[in-house]
Amino acid sequence: MIRVREIDHLVLRVKNLEKMLAFYCEGLGCSVERRQDEIGLVQLRAGRSLIDLVPVDGKLGRAGGKGPGSEGRNLDHLCLRIEPFDSLAITTQLREHGASPGEVEQRYGAEGEGPSIYVADPDGNTVELKGPPAASHAHSR
Repeated sequence: MIRVREIDHLVLRVKNLEKMLAFYCEGLGCSVERRQDEIGLVQLRAGRSLIDLVPVDGKLGRAGGKGPGSEGRNLDHLCLRIEPFDSLAITTQLREHGASPGEVEQRYGAEGEGPSIYVADPDGNTVELKGPPAASHAHSR
């Protein structure tokens, strides 16, 4: 039987690699783990997971067709578990890097109901920043 433990990595096709690197590295605190510029791939460390950025004009990116835009997106959203979850510090950091975070709302995630913030990256992909579950709503694993 297959048992999924967590998300290993997510691949985003991107229009502007430098803007996306600034958002994910400077804005969200990810770090570049590995680059393969010859094929158009930058892998970012996001906690225990990876976010792969593939420029649409690179070797890998061209294989995927038209890039992200208002007519369609690469995904609905990506959710990153944040700890500690300090909503004021998170929204301040995002605003300092030119992003416009949404309001803190209670949403259900892998660990149960807890605080989260939605923000769009430079290509318009929605990123959910998820905090810990409320003790009474925690999903028992």
